[in-house]
Amino acid sequence: MAATPQNPAASAPRRKVSRHRGEGQWAQGHFTPLNGNEQFKKDDDGLNVRTRIETIYAQRGFDSIDPTDLRGRMRWWGLYTQRKPGIDGGKTAILAPEELDDEYFMLRVRIDGGRLTTAQLRVIGEVSQEFARGTADITDRQNIQLHWVRIEDVPEIWRRLEAVGLSTTEACGDTPRAILGSPVAGIAEDEIVDGTPAIEEIHRRVVGNPAYSNLPRKFKTAVSGSPLLDVAHEINDVAFVGVEHPEHGPGFDLWVGGGLSTNPKIGVRLGAWVPLEEVADVHEGVISIFRDYGYRRLRNRARLKFLVADWGAERFRQVLEDEYLKRKLIDGPAPAQPVERWRDHVGVHRQKDGRFYVGFAPRVGRVDGATLAKIADAAEAHGSGRVRTTAEQKMIVLDVEEAQVDSLRTALDALGLSVSPSPFRRGTMACTGIEFCKLAIVETKARGSALIDELERRLPEFDEPLTININGCPNACARIQVADIGLKGQLVLDEDGNQVEGYQVHLGGALGLEAGFGRKVRGLKVTSQELPDYIERVLRRYLAEREDGERFAAWAGRAPEEALA
Repeated sequence: MAATPQNPAASAPRRKVSRHRGEGQWAQGHFTPLNGNEQFKKDDDGLNVRTRIETIYAQRGFDSIDPTDLRGRMRWWGLYTQRKPGIDGGKTAILAPEELDDEYFMLRVRIDGGRLTTAQLRVIGEVSQEFARGTADITDRQNIQLHWVRIEDVPEIWRRLEAVGLSTTEACGDTPRAILGSPVAGIAEDEIVDGTPAIEEIHRRVVGNPAYSNLPRKFKTAVSGSPLLDVAHEINDVAFVGVEHPEHGPGFDLWVGGGLSTNPKIGVRLGAWVPLEEVADVHEGVISIFRDYGYRRLRNRARLKFLVADWGAERFRQVLEDEYLKRKLIDGPAPAQPVERWRDHVGVHRQKDGRFYVGFAPRVGRVDGATLAKIADAAEAHGSGRVRTTAEQKMIVLDVEEAQVDSLRTALDALGLSVSPSPFRRGTMACTGIEFCKLAIVETKARGSALIDELERRLPEFDEPLTININGCPNACARIQVADIGLKGQLVLDEDGNQVEGYQVHLGGALGLEAGFGRKVRGLKVTSQELPDYIERVLRRYLAEREDGERFAAWAGRAPEEALA
């Protein structure tokens, strides 16, 4: 609906109305002017680049790749050029893209709902070892990322992945990204509703569909019927959260407009209850609103969260109902407060069929191809051949008989994959960082792993749930704003005035029904060398000053600034 003198937008300041009138919303007839991203998407759908990869680029090599395909359309098939080795963080924002590009790629394997078979996991492990120098990272969107991939090897990698039902389709780009799902969907004793059929139907309708392959920006979806709220629903573009309606029974509460990066926003409830069989319809309506009304003119305002913030929940729901669904949604309740403070499913838990699932914690999501193959072996030997990734960079083996639990635990421990990790190992998450990412400023994975060891040594008795999220740049791929301790990578000055790697600190962020962003203490920046000292100091202060049962986030929110410095 276009802005008119009768609608609320007319009462906003004139400058704002003028800006929004030309935001590049297709539904309002604004198809030009186009920025560079919108132009290359108009020139050729990103889905079409696969043919060129297979028939030209893989045959002729890296230098044959068209620059627009290289830094644009190839993302539609899960491919990003990785950072050239040896370029320090101070050059990240200075060098041109072609100066940052290495002749190798990150390849993201799409894993909707985190659902894998051991056969699939073993193939990922084999691809990692043969084509990616053994690399494999579990992401906080349940995917697995490989590095050091050559363009010449991509068609063969696709062949092997697709032979076992895996894909890299729209794992990146301005597309419907991998759908987060509860990793214990269909098996958890306390599950409200199994969202698996909805995830499968959403995938069938939108992934690889040209109707949704040109969105203003990325579009993130989450579906979970777990009372643990285990898919970070608050920071997705659209999320379906399991609830029990007092009249209609189990279904989903609808959220829209969440997202982090440099302008973070918590998603908003539309107050609508959606039955399982209608989730895909509603999802299609929401993604269509984003496609048609999303702000395409400016890239930094092109996420759905900006449209939701401008419209508000009431108008968004009205447009969804009137223009896309052509019917009213049922009003429904909000999700209940989760009783567990960890949402990662680590540990040994009984399934509703009497068997068990066993969750374990790789260090900051980093594994390797050989380890993935060994996890597949252990899961086959002790379970039914089903494994899951989680939205917290963890993994789970399903369907373990009680008599097999201890031997599986022993097998995982032998791989360095703890079923009973310390809070530091369990709660530390890190993005890719400067090792491979062209946007990063500082190291993250190795820093996070070393930090775990140091905190375990210094605070061996610490047993409170705690999240430490480490990001290599401001874009918040590791969710720094919603961690107990969020660390945003940047260059800082050490005590001698030298520019070194360090972090801006966010304290007291959280997800769950008390979701909120961490507190930034004025001027608080920590060098990477000082990081263990700083975190130890803050945690000891917390232990000394907390009230009974008080979470770290709550203490950090009320503590004086000097206690956090």
